[in-house]
Amino acid sequence: MKKILSGVILGVMALALFATPVLAISSTPDQEENLGLGFAKTSGLGDGDLRATIGNIISVVLGFLGIVAIVIILIGGFTWMTAGGNDEKVGEAKKWIFSGIIGLAIILSAYAIAQFVVGELVDKTGFTG
Repeated sequence: MKKILSGVILGVMALALFATPVLAISSTPDQEENLGLGFAKTSGLGDGDLRATIGNIISVVLGFLGIVAIVIILIGGFTWMTAGGNDEKVGEAKKWIFSGIIGLAIILSAYAIAQFVVGELVDKTGFTG
């Protein structure tokens, strides 16, 4: 019983610790300055839309994953070329190539879905940047 009670007390204390800054920010009149938006503009970080920034990050990550999938296919091709007729290595190379192609198909599908979702989100919420 003591362990449960101490866990509850610790949880309430942690919640209070994390909720205090939120309460302090919400009680001040100048929200833009308190949330750091003014600092972003004056420091040259940009004031781009968050939705477009997230879309760009997704595009970069999926582009990187596409490069990884191509490298996996190339590893399979290299393994096949250096197999020297060994059926075991040829089978392993086919697995590498097949895995790379499946991964590339998944990545391209994810890219298409992400572009559609972010594009619709930006259009429907009125982004004009």
